[in-house]
Amino acid sequence: MKISKKSVLNILLMLFVLSFFVTPLGYYGKLLLNRIFSFSPPVIEASERQKITDYDWKLKDADWNFFNFEKSKGNVVFVNFWASWRLPSEAELVSIQELYDAYKDKIDFYIITNEEQAPVEAFMAEHEFTFPVTYLIIGEKMPLDASEVPASYLIDKSGNVVIHKEGISDWSSNKVYKLLDELIAEKIE
Repeated sequence: MKISKKSVLNILLMLFVLSFFVTPLGYYGKLLLNRIFSFSPPVIEASERQKITDYDWKLKDADWNFFNFEKSKGNVVFVNFWASWRLPSEAELVSIQELYDAYKDKIDFYIITNEEQAPVEAFMAEHEFTFPVTYLIIGEKMPLDASEVPASYLIDKSGNVVIHKEGISDWSSNKVYKLLDELIAEKIE
């Protein structure tokens, strides 16, 4: 029995597609595809921006100490809700690390998860992420919606939500950097 070239190619194509579901190649392939198809987040029109009026929000830092979000009032703030077990979060965190490296001394970063400390620390070490992790306190009142993961917010010095993006985005882009430079330079009235 002779197998045609077309049949061999079809079998190879099916094995390749199947590899995305049952092998590590698929995991890394899906990460790569998420990164390739992530774009800069859209900026909310100034007239449609919502304002944060209550900064009273308790969180935990990487050392598991309580602190209040209020310390960021009057600053440019980047907030990202993520989970280590969500592939889109992992794909997005690479660009967030690049954003953090470029702006860590200029804006406040809140990379927030509701997971336990040990698995988060292992995840951070495995991926060599150095941005500060913040831990969500379940049941605590919050000024932002954390029901979708990943989800990100960029807040200006006056408390206006300039960007709200559910899902993955590319945060390490010229568009985002230009916007951040403008927000940092703004004077509060």
